[in-house]
Amino acid sequence: MTLVIDSKAKASDAGGVVQYLTFTLGGENYGIPIERVREILEYVDPTVIPMMPSFLRGVINLRGAVVPVIDLQSRFGREATEVAKRSCFVIVEVEHDGEAQSLGILVDAVDEVLAVERSRIEPKPGFGTRIRSDFVDGLLNLDKHFVITLDIRQVLSLEELASLVGVGGDGGTRA
Repeated sequence: MTLVIDSKAKASDAGGVVQYLTFTLGGENYGIPIERVREILEYVDPTVIPMMPSFLRGVINLRGAVVPVIDLQSRFGREATEVAKRSCFVIVEVEHDGEAQSLGILVDAVDEVLAVERSRIEPKPGFGTRIRSDFVDGLLNLDKHFVITLDIRQVLSLEELASLVGVGGDGGTRA
């Protein structure tokens, strides 16, 4: 199963409404801006790269392109994600040196695309989440619960990921 995000759906800022792709990870709800999402792919076993940190699950072949796969659960300093029936990859684009780079993030399950009024987005908390505060962009207030919105540029900062992997340094793993 592959779901390609329609470019029309990416026009998310009309009239003060913002769209987020929501997903579940470790029993918590998260969201990322839809304009960062390229597509959603059914889970396949990634090719494991030796000597990489645990959050880098490996790489997948996406129509001839090598795409690294990041385990968000592990990136947040938790146990590795256990692959289940609804596990999938969300392919996102981040910019590095002015060029778009595709990365896959492993999530427990994709939930839905939410269109929310900007007024329903609470500022990021100073405490209370179990992930680094620079990873959090805000909280979607959905009355019965919150969805943590991620600053995907921070979560998947290529510079930080490269330093954690040891690129340009000793070549070993650092976590």
